[in-house]
Amino acid sequence: MFQELLKKLAQSFNQASIPYMVIGGQAVLIYGEPRLTRDIDVTLGVGVEDFAKVKDAIGGLGLTALKDDESFVRRTMVFPLRDDISGIRVDLVFSFSPYERDAIQRAREVDIDGVTVRYASLEDVIIHKIVAGRPRDLEDVKSMLLKNPAFNEPFIVSWLEQFDAALDRNGIQVFAELVREMRG
Repeated sequence: MFQELLKKLAQSFNQASIPYMVIGGQAVLIYGEPRLTRDIDVTLGVGVEDFAKVKDAIGGLGLTALKDDESFVRRTMVFPLRDDISGIRVDLVFSFSPYERDAIQRAREVDIDGVTVRYASLEDVIIHKIVAGRPRDLEDVKSMLLKNPAFNEPFIVSWLEQFDAALDRNGIQVFAELVREMRG
């Protein structure tokens, strides 16, 4: 069910020329250990000023808006939806930062039954997960590091330094601890 929905989303965004990348648990499935995930998270390469364009692009996919209020989307930068057939939740996240726009350019293309679906790069998924910092996210990072030991550590550290400074966080420290654990 997830793959069919991912394919439909990818085709719709491609037809509407909306850059995107799959993030969250679906991206972890590409780089880490299989785990249960109940939703699809997609970062869009457009801001909320393109809300109408996004709605038009997904109009025929059988998705019901959980919050169709444009002021909610402007405030949260998220357009939450639910697939009418499967009940799968889909969160479309509007981008607003240069980091997100660059991450979309770095996205990895994955073929799903003849349809190209763009997933955030390994390093960008790790950065997202470290910044979020929830226990499940940190477990995801551990599994991705173990499965992909050739990750670009300087790239991740560089971005975490910037996020730590902007958000008053300690992502670099958390990341360093996870890397130490992984390397034993």
